[in-house]
Amino acid sequence: MTVRLEGWLNRRWYGRPGALWLMWPLEMLFRGVAALRRRWTRAQACGVPVIVVGNIAVGGSGKTPAVLAIAKHLQAAGYRPGIVSRGYGGRASHYPLLVNADVTPAEAGDEPCLMARRSGLPVAVAPDRVAAAKLLVEQCGCTVIISDDGLQHYRLARNIEVLLIDGARGFGNGHCLPLGPLREPVVRSAEVDLSICNGSPKVALPAYLSAHVMTLDGDTLVNISTGERCAVSDWPARRRRVRAIAGIGHPPRFFAALAAQGFDCISQAFPDHYQYRAEDLQHDSNLPLLMTEKDAVKCAAICPPDSWMLPVDARLSSAFYQQLEGLLSKPI
Repeated sequence: MTVRLEGWLNRRWYGRPGALWLMWPLEMLFRGVAALRRRWTRAQACGVPVIVVGNIAVGGSGKTPAVLAIAKHLQAAGYRPGIVSRGYGGRASHYPLLVNADVTPAEAGDEPCLMARRSGLPVAVAPDRVAAAKLLVEQCGCTVIISDDGLQHYRLARNIEVLLIDGARGFGNGHCLPLGPLREPVVRSAEVDLSICNGSPKVALPAYLSAHVMTLDGDTLVNISTGERCAVSDWPARRRRVRAIAGIGHPPRFFAALAAQGFDCISQAFPDHYQYRAEDLQHDSNLPLLMTEKDAVKCAAICPPDSWMLPVDARLSSAFYQQLEGLLSKPI
């Protein structure tokens, strides 16, 4: 039922609103509350530069791979980056929570656990991102903070805002919630320092946006139980018929990526941040099960033996990183 509702909403949000026009008064209320909240929120600094990576549309736009790519680049450039996140889907006994190898997705959320494991960098989660950022600065010696999905968390003062845009869906019908998919009006995109388009834009974007195109590369499957690795190009032709699941912001992107690499998928979408049960992963067939790395973080203990994840890496141009470092070099 939840997936069907999400599908209906997405068709309205990224097409003609139809019956959602009845929500226009609620959209006006939402926009008013969002504007007041931004105006009256008092920003607090954490002592080091802060880069906020986020979007103005709900759903997946590639924020997690972008955060990891930016963090990796800054680390190579001599910075000591740390990552803060809300930790959506997790419930910890205390906050802020420093994510280490013993912390589970049930405590910290799936994306923070993924980022900590992939990057090896300090990651802290808390509803109060200011507290999470100060923890990383004071206890981990971080010299720059990257706030994942923090564009609307105005309590954390920021030096650089990086906007992620879904190249396939853009800003949808251009309306704010609940009439459209936007957390803030489209004009908010004119205020950011840098913008990234996940994939070449397939829809019209505002003329003032000069977005850097990001590609997501994933060419190696990893067995979730054993760690065995297999290049997609070496995957046997007789095993190209697979079952694919995704509980991410925009599952069709994952299914399309698999199809583009020659897989014949029986696809099943789950809600974003879905808490999987063992029975969700079972199937009458003996087909291999493929999933995203974000899903695999939560499914490692319950997935069947023939289950594989496809990790992806974000590729950004040198021009993007040059602009980022130029902005970062400015005095706080």
